[in-house]
Amino acid sequence: MSQSIRVAVLGAQGRMGSAACTAIEEADGLELVARIGSSDPLDAAADAGAQVVVDLTVPAVTKRNVLWAIEHGIHAVVGATGWDEDSLAEVRAALGEHPSTGVLIAPNFAIGAVLVMRFAEAAARYYESAEVIEMHHPEKLDAPSGTARHTAAAIARGREAGGLGDVPDATQKDELGARGAVVDGIHVHAVRQRGLVAHEVVQFGGVGEQLELRHDSFDRVSFMPGVLLGVREVGSRPGLTVGLDGYMDLG
Repeated sequence: MSQSIRVAVLGAQGRMGSAACTAIEEADGLELVARIGSSDPLDAAADAGAQVVVDLTVPAVTKRNVLWAIEHGIHAVVGATGWDEDSLAEVRAALGEHPSTGVLIAPNFAIGAVLVMRFAEAAARYYESAEVIEMHHPEKLDAPSGTARHTAAAIARGREAGGLGDVPDATQKDELGARGAVVDGIHVHAVRQRGLVAHEVVQFGGVGEQLELRHDSFDRVSFMPGVLLGVREVGSRPGLTVGLDGYMDLG
């Protein structure tokens, strides 16, 4: 009988962290060995013999946590947002010194959200117009969301592959920012509203038609299959992977 994968959760006191702890405890082949809160030392994860850390903390500390895990030879599955290209470059450099360690940074762990991003890239080459609307609870610290950024990047890749130019937009005056952020040439709109969890709408427009892709997470339990997939796979995937789709057989 194979040994269980020993897992520590960083950010265990938060809503996502608490849900992840429950999911890991109930999963076959996994063992939760440490719940690390904001006041707990990271060394507690190493002392507990963790092979994988799940980082569900906040942008201010997530890079530090991941670099610590790499230094200690512990694989990391990361749901915390706030990553930019400079931060990813630091992780790649650290992994260069620990080539057997794996890191997964997932903008979204919901399987449906990952599929929407993939579908959006495929659809983008066929539609002149494209915009993204992301909707989250008001406690979310960053905007636009990592999922929306990842989706916009996917749309941009699809448009480039289809030979499309800029999205048409005759707006010349927008002093209040009503047109939203622009990510890789795609307008992204962020909604923060009580009662929401995590939702995304991708709109494509062509002459005489509109295609809309939508994903809704009504409960944080929807993220747990992706978290468990990451925990089970990260040890066999050395290096940095950005996006859960890197661990999924999507063709």
